[in-house]
Amino acid sequence: MIYYLLALFIIAVDQLTKWLVVRNMEVGESINVIDGVFYLTSHRNTGAAWGMLEGQMWLFYIVTLTVIAGILYYYYKHAKGNKLFSVSLMVLLGGAVGNFIDRIFRQEVVDFVQLTFFNFIFNIADAALTIGVIMLFIQMILEEVQEKRKKNGKHSTLDTGE
Repeated sequence: MIYYLLALFIIAVDQLTKWLVVRNMEVGESINVIDGVFYLTSHRNTGAAWGMLEGQMWLFYIVTLTVIAGILYYYYKHAKGNKLFSVSLMVLLGGAVGNFIDRIFRQEVVDFVQLTFFNFIFNIADAALTIGVIMLFIQMILEEVQEKRKKNGKHSTLDTGE
């Protein structure tokens, strides 16, 4: 249950920040936070990452619902007792639901974090999705190392939460 609070926190922060941007900034307006590096820029996206599949909302509804179902399935069936796996799934869930709310109620996703060295604009939900995927990769690497050690007859000292 505690892990759901993490997802809920991500959703709340994501939606609050998007609401503040929509309420206080015009689309295209940019606020310099760190000159040449970080700006708050009000942007709308009707597609996926980098504007791919623009305007295909029906596809995003289906994909997002499938992803949410998959996250919940893995959480209940495979993540019990594994803290890193549980946290990564809930971070992914928070990100997926955050952008899904935008797509349902706004028919677009509100983006506002602009880091010039990445040359794109994203939001809290996007960041959560990226972090969640990175955490899943770390989890898979740790599991692989642990499996190799078991096969070699060595006991692992890695803590994957099991």
